[in-house]
Amino acid sequence: MKTLEVFYDLSSPWTYLAFNNIQPMIAATEVVVQWRPFLVGGVFNAVNQSVYAARAEPMAPKIVHNYRWLHEWARLAELPLLFPTEHHPVKSVQAMRCCCALEQDPEALLRFSLAAFRSYFAHGDNIDEPAVLIEIASQCGLAGETLLERASTQPVKDQLRANTEEAISRGAYGSPTIFINDKLYFGNDQLPLVRQALLDESEAY
Repeated sequence: MKTLEVFYDLSSPWTYLAFNNIQPMIAATEVVVQWRPFLVGGVFNAVNQSVYAARAEPMAPKIVHNYRWLHEWARLAELPLLFPTEHHPVKSVQAMRCCCALEQDPEALLRFSLAAFRSYFAHGDNIDEPAVLIEIASQCGLAGETLLERASTQPVKDQLRANTEEAISRGAYGSPTIFINDKLYFGNDQLPLVRQALLDESEAY
């Protein structure tokens, strides 16, 4: 059975799309899924600092086209998208620590992540605000204040750092970074390749 690992950061609009779009693929295949919260900012700092230069020129043709394509992909997926907002790029450290605090409960982690993506990208909420994170957790049947307390502990902080360092060591350069066994895929637009790899019964994957 194949293993699907999804390294993701809640601040990434392309990851919002991919995280939702990959769910039907998972449901249609037999695969071991591992949701891997990480900090895409840590990845950028280590291996992809050109992202920051691009942000400094928001009217550059590449950025303008990327935003247009982003909204077209959202319409194709029938996902509401309010982006960019005044909160972009949001500081996602606290939110990603909340995700890390749930890593041992994959179902709760999935619920929380989907709800947090929706909060930020569909409703324009600031997921760096503790009250917003508590509300998201409550919507998922979780004790929000307890989750925030766990997220602030050193073991959770260390786990998020370890996830980020692992992703970098395995070749990640942004979010989402997806592995099927040890093969890397990147971004929402490579999901057709991910689907093909999941369905392929050969040993090539």
